[in-house]
Amino acid sequence: MGSFKGHVLPGTLFLAVGAWHVWAAAARFAADPSRFRLRAWNPVEGAPSFLGGRRARHLELYVVAGGAFLDMCVEVLYSTHLRIFADGGINPAHLNDLEHGGMLLMFFLFGALALLSQKTRYLPLPEGALCLVAATAFTAEMLLFYFHSTTHQGLEGYYHYLLVVVVALCIATTVLGALLPASFPVDIGSGAVITLQGLWFYQTAFTLYGPMLPAGCRRDADGHIDCHTHAAQERAEQLANFQLFGLVFLVCAYALGCFAVAAARYGHPDLKALHDKYVAAMELHPLAGAGDAEGDRFVGSALPLDDSAI
Repeated sequence: MGSFKGHVLPGTLFLAVGAWHVWAAAARFAADPSRFRLRAWNPVEGAPSFLGGRRARHLELYVVAGGAFLDMCVEVLYSTHLRIFADGGINPAHLNDLEHGGMLLMFFLFGALALLSQKTRYLPLPEGALCLVAATAFTAEMLLFYFHSTTHQGLEGYYHYLLVVVVALCIATTVLGALLPASFPVDIGSGAVITLQGLWFYQTAFTLYGPMLPAGCRRDADGHIDCHTHAAQERAEQLANFQLFGLVFLVCAYALGCFAVAAARYGHPDLKALHDKYVAAMELHPLAGAGDAEGDRFVGSALPLDDSAI
């Protein structure tokens, strides 16, 4: 994963899944806010024939399981050139690849378990359990990048530190999904931080391994990034902060855009009624917080929602 392609491939997977999750959550809530339920994964309903039609319903799970398995094979088989063992033990030159493979195995297991739960009768896991499985996969990812055998230093370490923060947000929103199954903000927030993680993988690839390396920093013969002065290091880190802020703004704009389009396209009559009641309650009680009864109703109740809502 320590290359441009090694960051772009997982970034593409996280970006695709996260962007779809945001749209699906917005569409389901706009279609029927009073019966909204959080989903660990989102089915593709009404897909065109070139995507497989009805058979594309589990497309997200196929992307997660298939993409993680493909990337895992690249890390464990291709990157190591099958030289996994040396001198009677694990080859230390490829610990980095094996760590990435272990992380990807967890995402493959999430996709495989979700498919097994949906397509067979042997493992009928509820949505809350699937959320916890996904949280376990994100936890494995966070531990990998925090206790990395390559011990990233300097600018590389700072970019990976910010990645750890984003992954921690993925864990938090996914666990909250199991605890608050009727919360629309939690569901769309989970998709938003997964999208942000995908974009940050892209940003890391372009900055550390592409044409966006900050001025005053260079990549040496061993592939490590060295900033000539302390001022150059600080400037590069400040630039990373600004890049993350820009991506957060972009993800927020995308989420708001998805909700606006979903409300215009699928808007349920209850959606406007709940909003009007919420506005009226806030006008009567301007100091009321998010715990207000009408505000809680606007988030959504705990009634089930059919898969056909999207």
